[in-house]
Amino acid sequence: MDRTPDHPDKLPIRMLHDRVLVRQDTSEGERRSGGGILIPATAAVGRRLAWAEVVAVGQNVRTVEPGDRVLYDPEDPAEVEVRGISYVLMRERDLHAVAADRFEGSQDSTGLYL
Repeated sequence: MDRTPDHPDKLPIRMLHDRVLVRQDTSEGERRSGGGILIPATAAVGRRLAWAEVVAVGQNVRTVEPGDRVLYDPEDPAEVEVRGISYVLMRERDLHAVAADRFEGSQDSTGLYL
């Protein structure tokens, strides 16, 4: 069973097996450090993981649900465009962490499921 959110914008695709479809956070350009320092978009950074929102999951995915925020490595993404919106397709094992309100005790913790 495809676990996609029930809303009018439901995607016209069904994910298979252990595949996860995510929408990348659109934080392109300048960003701020934890201390408030402005980091320009042209600044060179090492290998940096990215956050994304889970949009759809296959029937064999066990640890994430649509609506969760996940941490993944954007180095070699398998990108797909559906209805003019770009998504990244990956296997569940390629996710590094999950941040979701549904985890017990999340109000007292970082919200990450590692």
